[in-house]
Amino acid sequence: MNVQENISLKKYNTFGIDAKAKLFASIDSESDLKAILKEYQNEPKFILGGGSNMLLTKDVELLVLHINLKGIAIEEETADHVFVTAQAGENWHQFVLWCIDQNFGGVENLSLIPGNVGTSPVQNIGAYGVELKDVFESCEAIEIETQESRTFTKDDCEFGYRESVFKTSEKGKYIITNVTFKLTKKEHVLKTEYGAIQNELAKNNIETPTIKSISNAVIAIRQSKLPDPNEIGNSGSFFKNPVIGKEAFEIFQSKHPETPFYQVSATEFKIPAGWLIEQSGFKGQRFGDAGVHKNQALVLVNYGNATGNEILELSRKIQNTVLEKFNISIEAEVNIV
Repeated sequence: MNVQENISLKKYNTFGIDAKAKLFASIDSESDLKAILKEYQNEPKFILGGGSNMLLTKDVELLVLHINLKGIAIEEETADHVFVTAQAGENWHQFVLWCIDQNFGGVENLSLIPGNVGTSPVQNIGAYGVELKDVFESCEAIEIETQESRTFTKDDCEFGYRESVFKTSEKGKYIITNVTFKLTKKEHVLKTEYGAIQNELAKNNIETPTIKSISNAVIAIRQSKLPDPNEIGNSGSFFKNPVIGKEAFEIFQSKHPETPFYQVSATEFKIPAGWLIEQSGFKGQRFGDAGVHKNQALVLVNYGNATGNEILELSRKIQNTVLEKFNISIEAEVNIV
């Protein structure tokens, strides 16, 4: 168990921000995690997974614990379902591909989302009509203060739109070590309602989609819109898609009838934040080394040497402009550190 000092976090965050950690340790086992939590009990901690959902605006004057637990295991099977546990340090997209190779359905729409398995419940990640909570069974976590293990059920997690108990009442109290998923083995429930998926399937002459073809469609869509963090620093979607009530939506739509939308419920409507940002004139704009991606206005990028504060300043400029133009608030999806 090696604790290092003054370590650059540039390669540990997908924005490529060159902030430093006061102390840094890579965690490869639960026993190491419990030991370091006990030994450094009085040292404030910062939990780092895949580094894909955060913007570092300053050096981290804390003990940074990089969760690197690995492994995927089938826990239980029924005639229709399989329960699979993945360790927190597993790459999310590689886990999705593993599931598809086994013909386990439920996560195909979540292909190519950056990050690791352990942070997926924190954010309740979602895409193209599917959220993590739809396949979530439970997760194991270690309480930082006591080093005791706890199992969180779906109800315990209090999932919402890009929300969970790990971002609210239990924020900063637990470290997720593994997640168990309930996936289908047959008669997969395919989610193809989004027009982009339908268009991609039609383009490839696929009339009877499978979980593999849906995954391939999602990968193609995301690759056409989203830059590779290995080539240009970014954290995927920087903002949440705003959800507004029916009355506000009707007023908004009367002024902007061309707006794409997705009906969440009888009383709620989701407006694409990327559309709002694009209509506000930011798509493809560059401000020094901070910018808005040319193919997807929802993505803020670091062209090389932008600081976290420069990207944060750009995000606030976008939020203010969208609010002024459309009277809609858009919230950051990434964690600002």
